Amino acid sequence: MKSLYGKFVLTTALIMLFSTVAGFLLTNTYYHRVMKERNDEKNVEIARNIVTYIEGASELNLNSYLKTIGSIGYQLYVVDETGDESFYGGEYRLKNLDDSSVQMVLEGNIYHGMRNFPRETFMTGFFANEMSNTIGVPFQYKGENYALFMRPDIKLLFSEVHTILAVLIVATAIFSLLSMLLVAKMLIVPITELTAATRRIADEKYDTELKIDRRDEIGQLAVSFNKMVEKLQENDKARKEFISNVSHDFQSPLLNIQGYAGLIKSPAISDEERENYAGIIQSETNRLSKLTRQLLLLTSIDQSSHTVKYRNYRLDEQLKGCVNKYRWLLEEENINLYMTMEPTVYQGDEALLENVWDNLLTNAIKYNCPEGEIHIAVKTKEHYIEVIVQDTGIGISEAEQAQIFDRFYRADASRTKEGTGLGLSIVKEIIELHKGEIHLASVPNEGTVFTIKLPNL
Repeated sequence: MKSLYGKFVLTTALIMLFSTVAGFLLTNTYYHRVMKERNDEKNVEIARNIVTYIEGASELNLNSYLKTIGSIGYQLYVVDETGDESFYGGEYRLKNLDDSSVQMVLEGNIYHGMRNFPRETFMTGFFANEMSNTIGVPFQYKGENYALFMRPDIKLLFSEVHTILAVLIVATAIFSLLSMLLVAKMLIVPITELTAATRRIADEKYDTELKIDRRDEIGQLAVSFNKMVEKLQENDKARKEFISNVSHDFQSPLLNIQGYAGLIKSPAISDEERENYAGIIQSETNRLSKLTRQLLLLTSIDQSSHTVKYRNYRLDEQLKGCVNKYRWLLEEENINLYMTMEPTVYQGDEALLENVWDNLLTNAIKYNCPEGEIHIAVKTKEHYIEVIVQDTGIGISEAEQAQIFDRFYRADASRTKEGTGLGLSIVKEIIELHKGEIHLASVPNEGTVFTIKLPNL
């Protein structure tokens, strides 16, 4: 039985069966340990009252009296010293009373047949219509000794109340089972819908949406599933855009390389043109190399298994080293650089943060104005370290600032000098890996300020 509904039905049936058996066994134990002796005592007391009345009534017709007792719900067996016996009330199914028990009662003792009846499962002793399952008491009538054996007539005493109770128990069991099956169906239906939806998701059909309006755990699962689907839709869209952008960014320089390589082969071009074309090929090759490195870095950052390798190091010395790397470019572009730093020890991934400072500094140089300025400052606050990179370059418009950290996003033509559109995206992701923040403030034709806040761990 593979379906969840079938398993639930089977489990419910087994639980009800087990509960019934366990209830019977528990009731049976209670009957044998408690009720059996009480039942014997109660019937002994009734029999004593009967024989007390017989012995106390002088004008009593014994036969008529015993018939009356039998008619109101008791089975009676009366025997005298001569062995003369009489039966009143309902018939005994089994007449298995031994002579020694009769003789014992005639001698004045009480017979506890109900109490001493053999133990049997499911309280069958209570319903056993046998002469051995009786109580016996002695009495005298007109100077002769008698033995009275009696037990309740179960058929006669089984009243309408007992019938109603039995019907109630059976009806309750049936309706409980049907209700449980209905509830199971209500629980299984949304799970079936969820299973079908996950199969559609597995087939990359991300337009799937669960319409389950519930407030229980299944409803919460449906809400979480729909949120997951939305995220998958966004990721799928981003993946397709990413592939499209990567393809375009690879295709463009490759076409340039192919085209200019073909021109270089031409014997009709001058040495100056050949040198110019070779320079373009080299520039496009460098662009491809940079794009490949950045894509590898992004892949490393995106991997869920990637962990930041924290260690203490001098952040101010790392920034100074980065500046020294690009000292030649600063002099070539005739840009002045000012640094305000204090000795700063930071715990982070030195290799990853190296990429942050490289990107920010090269951008500040690339998009600066002739004879412009770059200011770099490192400040230690109470709970974080603040790094500020400011330039006096062409700036970024307010409309573009919202997208500047998106992958492959490039601003207007004035900011597309050999760019890949990945640099600032890498910067933002590395900063967020360190639980930090990056903020941008820029005014077109006046300059740009990047403020990075790295928490002290």
